[in-house]
Amino acid sequence: MATPYPSLQAASAGILAAIVGSASSFAVVVHGLSAVGATPEQAASGLMALCIAQGLAAILASLVTRMPISMAWSTPGAALLATGGAVEGGFPAAVGAFIVCALLIILAGLFRPLGRAVAAIPLPLANAMLAGVLFGLCLAPAKAVGTFPLEALTIIAVWAVAFRFKRLFAVPIAVATTAILIYLTSDPAQFQGIAGLTKPVFVMPDFTPGAAIGIGLPLFIVTMASQNIPGMAVLAVNDYRPDGGRLFSLTGFFSLLAAPFGGHAVNLAAITAAMCANEDAEPDRTRRYWASTICGAFYLVFGLLAGTATAFISIAPPVLIEAVAGLALIGALSGAIIGATKDADTREAAVITFLVTASGLSFFGISGAFWGLIAGGGFMALQSWRGKPA
Repeated sequence: MATPYPSLQAASAGILAAIVGSASSFAVVVHGLSAVGATPEQAASGLMALCIAQGLAAILASLVTRMPISMAWSTPGAALLATGGAVEGGFPAAVGAFIVCALLIILAGLFRPLGRAVAAIPLPLANAMLAGVLFGLCLAPAKAVGTFPLEALTIIAVWAVAFRFKRLFAVPIAVATTAILIYLTSDPAQFQGIAGLTKPVFVMPDFTPGAAIGIGLPLFIVTMASQNIPGMAVLAVNDYRPDGGRLFSLTGFFSLLAAPFGGHAVNLAAITAAMCANEDAEPDRTRRYWASTICGAFYLVFGLLAGTATAFISIAPPVLIEAVAGLALIGALSGAIIGATKDADTREAAVITFLVTASGLSFFGISGAFWGLIAGGGFMALQSWRGKPA
């Protein structure tokens, strides 16, 4: 029976995942919502709605399944909004499209063959895709040295020394060091006025064919292909096999709740899922669900204080936040690489999956994670069909 309270290690992993999840891409979300016509107040409300929806979804899914089910907003979806621009009917039409997307995700979860297809992804390819997703972020510490050498080297050195003596505390100490550096190197005036609760703004949806086709359908495709399916793959890599259909429908339900307040889509997490589901989060795999549960609880706090939290995070150079995340994911990256390449028969297919995923390819608005699986799976099928030469 699982211990009815989280360990310090799981709690640290959950808090870090929440910080990384909110800090790494909130600007993309705000920009995307603004691009489709949201006012600053509506964009803040949308960010709040997403945080609360994904937090509640993570807590519910993790406690019910006793698995580390992490949730996130659809970053590829937000990027899609940012590049697509405003539609006829303004933000109410966009909100109508968000609702269409949520309903499609719910239907996708109820369509059982989709869940079986996700479960059938070969583990070497799933590991390779995860490695490709993590690779770019794990490069961030090195990149940060080129931009902020003093700060980045300090963070890396603190992490390395802490790792040498107590691996458990290495990342939390690095996070604390980063926060101190941000405070010491920032203009004190930037911290003035960072207070108060974010107010929800209800937007009456307007359903238009143009927004449904131009926003709703593409948003559904990128959210499923670039977030939900990779999120299931991350769980599979860590030997968790939840019911994919139910999880997809759950994300669609909470997306539906967030949409009238400006939230575009909630989905399974990939990067933060890796942070909560691997052994660095908690050696006992039966207790790792506490990491994602705590992550969800902190998302609720971020939601209520979305304006405050995001204003503080925005003060930090993004590359420093990414650097801490990269340090936290080195263990997950190494594990994924080992899992992807240990089988000689599937090694080439796994490397192809890794390369396409890590390339940053975006085709038809769908990210490289999906195309990596397609490329690696296609190569594996070709080798199986023709027979691999000796």
